[in-house]
Amino acid sequence: MSKNLQKPVALTIAGSDSGGGAGIQADLKTFAALGVHGTCAITCITAQNPREVSRMAPCAAGLVRAQLEAVFSWRRPAAAKTGLLASPATIREVAKFFRQCPGVPLVVDPVMVATCGIRFLSRPAVEILRRELLPLATLVTPNVAEAEVLTGKRIRTPEDLRASARNIHETFGCAALVKGGHLVGATAALDSLCGKDGEWIFSAPRIRSVKLHGTGCTYSAAITAGLARGQSLMKAIELAKTHITNVISTTC
Repeated sequence: MSKNLQKPVALTIAGSDSGGGAGIQADLKTFAALGVHGTCAITCITAQNPREVSRMAPCAAGLVRAQLEAVFSWRRPAAAKTGLLASPATIREVAKFFRQCPGVPLVVDPVMVATCGIRFLSRPAVEILRRELLPLATLVTPNVAEAEVLTGKRIRTPEDLRASARNIHETFGCAALVKGGHLVGATAALDSLCGKDGEWIFSAPRIRSVKLHGTGCTYSAAITAGLARGQSLMKAIELAKTHITNVISTTC
């Protein structure tokens, strides 16, 4: 048996980034670095690099479904994550699939806007994400801008960050990790977790003057890898926070 077949399997459902820094490419690199075998379902093809997204072509929802079925019929993933889902039809199809395959921890990274400012999800797509996918999630990992969309409230302080995580958890039932890396004026990189067992803050040194592409993908993929390896949600987040901090510090 090959070494890959002996590893836990993690699944990413996301878009392809031609620049290699985000999306499927970032997720699979993270899975490999953290000792799990990565599988994928590609939701869209993008023409992009760290500076811009010039074109995007969503895959048909039926093709996304076929990729999921192919992975699950071979080796059932020990954990899965979603990234850019691109279209209302794909979000609906992914939610339908996971309702029929319960028991797989699901991390939802609600990719809505690119770092360069391009909006990835329409308002109807966001509503379907809220209504159909988030209630199925083990964890949702919005950044500040995405959390503001999900809650309808501004986030300006660490207390706002905590309130936002609490709001999302109470609204959708999943644990919420609101990432404060873009929190203006913060002296540390703070993330707020709220779940059924309570609330926690994860902190790391804030690395100034860094504009990296794909850190959210890498962070959520690292959490998914931890869950696939059998770690608790808390442990998976702790180790993922350390991993993404190391990635940022060694990249800049």
